[in-house]
Amino acid sequence: MTAETLAPATCIVRETAARKGRTTAVAPGQTATRYLHYGRIIIGADEAPVRFATGERETALVCLAGSAAVDVDGTSVTLGRYDSVYAPRDSSISVTPGADGADLAEVAAPVVGKHPMQVVRFADVRQDPTLHFEAGGPTAKRDLNVLIGKNVQAGRIMAGVTFSQPGNWTSWPPHEHAAMLEEAYLYIDMPAPAFGVQLVYTNSREPEVATIVREGDVVLMPQGYHPNVAAPGGAINFLWMMAAHREDVDRQYGVVNVQPEFANLGSGLDKARVEQK
Repeated sequence: MTAETLAPATCIVRETAARKGRTTAVAPGQTATRYLHYGRIIIGADEAPVRFATGERETALVCLAGSAAVDVDGTSVTLGRYDSVYAPRDSSISVTPGADGADLAEVAAPVVGKHPMQVVRFADVRQDPTLHFEAGGPTAKRDLNVLIGKNVQAGRIMAGVTFSQPGNWTSWPPHEHAAMLEEAYLYIDMPAPAFGVQLVYTNSREPEVATIVREGDVVLMPQGYHPNVAAPGGAINFLWMMAAHREDVDRQYGVVNVQPEFANLGSGLDKARVEQK
C-alpha cells in the first residue's frame, strides 16, 4: 500500500448506526480495505428476524446493545452486550431481536478455510488476563478486551472493545501493523456531546487523516500510526476490528511497530502478544 491509501474520503464513514436493518459501511472497493468488511444489524423488538448467508466470508457478530438470538446453521445462541459469535464461511445466519431490540456489529473477511461456530461470552473475556487487561500510563490508560483473538479459531478476523479513561489518549504510544493487518475503529458508548480526535498518519508532521469522531463513526487504518484522544470529561471507546493480509499466517494480535520516537514506552500490548492460531 502507498500513503495515498490514507485519505478522509476512503478512511472515514459517518453515522453507521443511523439506519435499521442490515447495512454495510466498510467493504473493499468502497473504502480503504483489502479484506475487512463491517456492517450493522439493528432490529427493533417487534421486527422480523434478519437472515443472510455468509458466503465466502467468515463472520463475527458482536452485540453492542440489547440482545439477540443468533442461529448459525441450526445452532442457536443468545447474545447479550459485548457477547460475540463466530460463524464460518458458507453458513446461514438468522438474527432475532430480544425484548429491547438488538444492535450488532458484523465483522467479516473472505477466507478459504472453514472453522467451527464459536461463542464468546464477555464475562469470560473479563476473567482471562490475556484477553482483558489495562494498558497505558497516566493520561493514556485504557481497558482492553479481546473478543475475537487467540480464543477463537479463525482465518483473518479479530475484534475487541477498548474503553478509555475520561480525556485520555488510547492506541498510545502510536503504533502500526500494516505489514500484517488492516484495522478499523467503530466508536461506541460515547453519548452526546462526547467526542474524540482520531489521527492516522505515515507523516507525523502532516497527518493524512485527522478527524473528530463521535458514536457510530468508523475510521479505517489500512496503514499508519493511529493514536486517538477523548475530549475532556468524556471517554473515547471503540470496537476495533482487524483482518489479516495472509490468512492464518498474519492473524496475530499485539505484534506492532511503535513509532520510533516513542519506542522506549513499549507497545502496552505485551500481555496479549500471543500468536493467533
